[in-house]
Amino acid sequence: MNQILYFIKRLYSYSGSILYINLLGMGLISFLEGIGLILLIPMLSYSGLVEIQVGDTKFLELFSYLKGYPKTAVLIIILGIFIFFVIGQNLLQRNLSIRNVKITQGFVQQLRLEMYGSLLGANWNFFLKERKSDLINVMTLELARVAGGINHFLKLFTSLIFTLIQIGVAFWLSSKLTLFVLISGLILTFFSKKFIKQSRVLGSKTSLVAQEYLAGITDQLNGIKDIKSNSLEVSRLIWLKSLTNGMIDEQMEYIKLKTASQTLYKIASASLIAILIFTYVMLFDANQGQFLLIFIIFSRLWPRVTEIQASMEQIAATIPAFKSLLEMKSNCEKSKEIIGEKIYEEIEPLQIKKEIECKGVFFRYNHESIYALQNINLTIPINSMTAIVGPSGAGKSTLIDILMGLNRPEAGDVLIDGDLLTKQNLLGLRNSISYVSQEPFLFNATIRENLLLIKPNATEEQIMEALEFSAAAEFTSKLPMGIDTIVGDRGVKLSGGERQRLVIARAILRKPSILILDEATSALDTENESKIQEAIERLKGRMTIIVIAHRLSTIRNADKVIVLEKGRIIQQGQFNQLASEKSGMFNNLLKKQVELSG
Repeated sequence: MNQILYFIKRLYSYSGSILYINLLGMGLISFLEGIGLILLIPMLSYSGLVEIQVGDTKFLELFSYLKGYPKTAVLIIILGIFIFFVIGQNLLQRNLSIRNVKITQGFVQQLRLEMYGSLLGANWNFFLKERKSDLINVMTLELARVAGGINHFLKLFTSLIFTLIQIGVAFWLSSKLTLFVLISGLILTFFSKKFIKQSRVLGSKTSLVAQEYLAGITDQLNGIKDIKSNSLEVSRLIWLKSLTNGMIDEQMEYIKLKTASQTLYKIASASLIAILIFTYVMLFDANQGQFLLIFIIFSRLWPRVTEIQASMEQIAATIPAFKSLLEMKSNCEKSKEIIGEKIYEEIEPLQIKKEIECKGVFFRYNHESIYALQNINLTIPINSMTAIVGPSGAGKSTLIDILMGLNRPEAGDVLIDGDLLTKQNLLGLRNSISYVSQEPFLFNATIRENLLLIKPNATEEQIMEALEFSAAAEFTSKLPMGIDTIVGDRGVKLSGGERQRLVIARAILRKPSILILDEATSALDTENESKIQEAIERLKGRMTIIVIAHRLSTIRNADKVIVLEKGRIIQQGQFNQLASEKSGMFNNLLKKQVELSG
């Protein structure tokens, strides 16, 4: 319950005094409903159908001046007053409902923005540890359940206000009847504790099943090409059938619990009515009017008791979602890499005047694993081209992540012009970098939108210049809608080489001072790779270029080549120098590639 109270405090912080005004409005609605209940008494009395006597008749004396008028006219007047109160109550109810939805939807939007902001502010190591599907689950399904839980809480609070006022009205009409209904409600609440507890347990199951379902579907859609290529459709359907059987079982448990509680309430209601009637007939010699009064009080008060009980069950079922949201927020805060609100600010690119340097850098992904990088010492001069090579698993991409500040060294330092890379200058460094990964990623949007993502104010001329640079201008001009063609999910409508060229164009459009290419030409054919290599050559001396290279022939003109093996720098120097070291790792890698190409 503490988790819910935390979010309710946040809701009050968001809405301010408007929430109190709405609560007062709810109280007024309940008061008008109570007046409508009281008006039933003079209506029935003046109609001549039945005579109802209540303990306190001061309110009814207001209608005494009407006794001299014809009964029909008096009844019309009282009915008119009753309709007036009902209309006023419902108009106010409509207005408050709209205001409440506006408040809750605005608050949920704030939660979405806040949670996504926390995700964006978390460091790279956080995303290495967390499953993407789990994060999506919290941001979608669990957040929706939190929104539902907040609505249920407000509904519960509204029911409590209504109930308190209705209890006051009911006590005015008959204290004995009201006391009996309240005691019955408390007894029922005590016995229905198990329903609330079971609802919370089922809520946890719902969270786990939804998480497992989303994780499985996300993984399989990401790997749909492998599934179809390897004829895995049947096994995947069997997996889904097994999982959905569990989902059916969970839903059946929920419906059994819900119908059990509803059945209990209905049986209890019927039993209470029977006991009330028997008690008043046998002990109080009740007349027709008193019977009617019993039903009026019971029909108004008892639904409020059951509504409160139902709301408590629904809230209990959403508590795990509240916990999931708070846990994710807490984990993001622990992994926060940016100080304050800088992530939301426009940060000027860092002006690097001399060099980027690593001094004695050690890094491992967790304290139980071996070091991915060990005692890394290197210097990358500004406006130079540096190539990083080595066998698979040598630590090349990890080193790039360290240089970009995605990962922080466990020991050692990263220096920019002699100054430590810290949280204060991290965004400035990243704003000066364009990074192209080995696996190019495009959003399901047009080519233009994908390019403008990195530079929203780019002109048509700048876009075309970037496309020409990456050898993408020719193929984009042949597409049905040119650069306004939608590329599909992750760029699926384009070939691997086309996607890679567009990602390179996007990187160049930013006009960075540092260009990082992580095997960015591996999916290109020889002709297009040659074109991009020529373009990169033209950039030498104008920006700092760092290349992770698989094809060693593409880095012949690099100013410096760094060779990694098992997380250590074992060689560094110029291409020809390293190639001439016959016993060195670089020479061996070069020979193997020559043999493979031959």
